Amino acid sequence: MFEFFETAGPITQAFVATLGTYLLTAIGTLPVFFFTSAPRRLMDAMMGFAGGVMVAASCWSLLIPAMESGGVFVAAISLLAGGAFLYVADQLLPHLHAEFADEASAEGPKVAWHRSRLLMLAMTLHNFPEGMAVGVSFGGRDIGAATALAIGIGLQNIPEGLAIALPLRRGGMTTGRAFFWGQLSAAIEPVAGVIGAALVLTSATFLPFGMAAAAGAMLYVVVEELIPETVRSGTADIATIGFLVGFTVMMALDNALG
Repeated sequence: MFEFFETAGPITQAFVATLGTYLLTAIGTLPVFFFTSAPRRLMDAMMGFAGGVMVAASCWSLLIPAMESGGVFVAAISLLAGGAFLYVADQLLPHLHAEFADEASAEGPKVAWHRSRLLMLAMTLHNFPEGMAVGVSFGGRDIGAATALAIGIGLQNIPEGLAIALPLRRGGMTTGRAFFWGQLSAAIEPVAGVIGAALVLTSATFLPFGMAAAAGAMLYVVVEELIPETVRSGTADIATIGFLVGFTVMMALDNALG
């Protein structure tokens, strides 16, 4: 299996890796079949962990390689462009923050859509940059660094799926539907991964732009969504500890495999 993965082309590697990140999301959502809730401090710690992984991945796995291959100016402009893209999408598309969805209010243009539809748009906005980041990394043919990034993204997907599913279950949604929406949160990642790898293979000059833009989008999500959600209940201490642990884990993964 590992030999097949190492010898496969970048697009296949990106698809397999992002399929793995999606499956980890589904695995993380499984507790919804046995529980309707979890201690808020635990969930905040887990979401803080996810934020730490995303920030470390943006720095170690994306921005540093982007600067090495394209220079600081290219990385800086692309970073800002990635964040700006999500900002504009936030303003133009109606959506509902995915994490702790039962507490969120609809954002963007006012539309008479069901909350599940708004949630789906938010999940797509949130997870597309993550899949794109993994795909771009494999397109750059650094298997070790790309694998480390995929593992990190997969680890932070575990609590994200649960943070979506449990509130929905607690709000009266059936177990099956709550699981469906939880696992769906990362379903876009394999598609984004293939697109990212294909773009780099089409033109190698896209590599630093794609890496830095994905980093900018991920950082935007962390600051605009994850951090406010995790400290809303007054548990900033445990969320911060989770963030530091997640950052350390991703940093170590990148150093070990990159």
